[in-house]
Amino acid sequence: MESTTQRRKSGINLPSSMSETSLRLHTTTTSSAPSSSSSPLRSGNGALNNLFSPRSMSPRTISNLSSSSPRSGSSCSDRFIPCRSSSRLHTFGLVEKSPAASPAKDGAGGGGGGSEAYNRLLRTELFGADFGCFSSYAGGQGSPLSSSPSSKNMLRFKTDQSGLNSPYASPSILGGDGGFSSENTTPPKPPRKVPKTPHKVLDAPSLQDDFYLNLVDWSSQNVLAVGLGTCVYLWTATTSKVTKLCDLGPNDGVCSVQWTREGSYISIGTSLGQVQVWDGTQCKRVRTMSGHQTRTGVLAWSSRILSSGSRDRNILQHDLRVPNDFVSKLVGHKSEVCGLKWSHDDRELASGGNDNQLLVWNQHSQQPILKLTEHTAAVKAIAWSPHQSGLLASGGGTADRCIRFWNTTNGNQLNSVDTGSQVCNLAWSKNVNELVSTHGYSQNQIMVWKYPSMAKVATLTGHSLRVLYLAMSPDGQTIVTGAGDETLRFWNVFPSVKTTATVKDTGVWSLGRTHIR
Repeated sequence: MESTTQRRKSGINLPSSMSETSLRLHTTTTSSAPSSSSSPLRSGNGALNNLFSPRSMSPRTISNLSSSSPRSGSSCSDRFIPCRSSSRLHTFGLVEKSPAASPAKDGAGGGGGGSEAYNRLLRTELFGADFGCFSSYAGGQGSPLSSSPSSKNMLRFKTDQSGLNSPYASPSILGGDGGFSSENTTPPKPPRKVPKTPHKVLDAPSLQDDFYLNLVDWSSQNVLAVGLGTCVYLWTATTSKVTKLCDLGPNDGVCSVQWTREGSYISIGTSLGQVQVWDGTQCKRVRTMSGHQTRTGVLAWSSRILSSGSRDRNILQHDLRVPNDFVSKLVGHKSEVCGLKWSHDDRELASGGNDNQLLVWNQHSQQPILKLTEHTAAVKAIAWSPHQSGLLASGGGTADRCIRFWNTTNGNQLNSVDTGSQVCNLAWSKNVNELVSTHGYSQNQIMVWKYPSMAKVATLTGHSLRVLYLAMSPDGQTIVTGAGDETLRFWNVFPSVKTTATVKDTGVWSLGRTHIR
């Protein structure tokens, strides 16, 4: 009798069997419960109707009610009105932006992003910052909790971005562009375009088609040196002037050329195993050093030391400050040495050979500090990264076809990429973190890679034979490639920090001949 009296005081007719637990509201499409046990929500206090229109409300039924002993002086109602400002429903993505267009949107004229920004500003001004996240459901097109196609993110947790609910805190709304825009307006950066054709071609007669030779080098003073048969020619990029540096005679031949880092002197490796040093500006021979038993196919300068690799499997260290032909001999390869590069800090020397080995030496040891044997073919292509200390790239021959990256600090292989063809040369760009590779069998292509993703930036073709020779201009923008087809081709493959006058003319020039065609 006492509970019946309490239910009458509350103003709600409830069945006598209902337990006293809690008030729960369930969204339902039909009133399937008996009228004696539940009743639809009807007009009472109008606070909820001010937030959502009656047409947008789903029919609700009271499935259960509990009320503890009523306090003295308290009154009960048939409606439960929550405080929306503390619910933070936007955190769980309960409310989606309505696709219905309002008259304000139609008149905005600035696209969806501008009308959305306008609505956010309007909601914030009308309801305050806490209500800025709720959409105004125009036209009564359903409940905010209805399972319509616009509520795809219902109950999916999202990171709280309440700080961006205020339009004044959103840089995309009132940003520096002075206008309204959507939140994601920055378009993806288009890929850099690399010209597919060379901008200059030099005719290089007698340029040998030999994988183990290194006959092209570009100095820091913008002079290109090329070994053609028994002669070395110098081509000045700024004037296109061709100068014959030397002729070794009928009993010898040029096997390698390498400029010093300053670009004043050039070293030449010969078929007889000699190493000659010439003054490039005066065209005078400075010194001749012996020590190798057969041809010297690769040379590498550090700041003070000239290293030479030979078919006799040895690496000799030459110091022009002492009278001896060489100051040390590095023995480690079991076949011809065809790749040789000093690191940029002069601390390590990397060597590659026809024995498929990649060895790393330091300044003070006669034995290699690293023996890297993952390649399955000759290692001629070697390049040290100018952007990261201890990062070494190497390329294998026809049976390997891979570019591999090494951490010389611990000897770990960082990555390996199968290029599909023989890797003849590698060179890093000093302006961007990219590298270029030249290839032989079977595609004879030139490829530009982005590191560390190794995404292909460009693939260039034009040589009819293996691209055996590669050198880079001093500004790091242009590369020159040589092949057994007796041509040198100049390509603009890398961006430059500033515009530098290198090679701008377009045409075919003759290198090693007295006339220009």
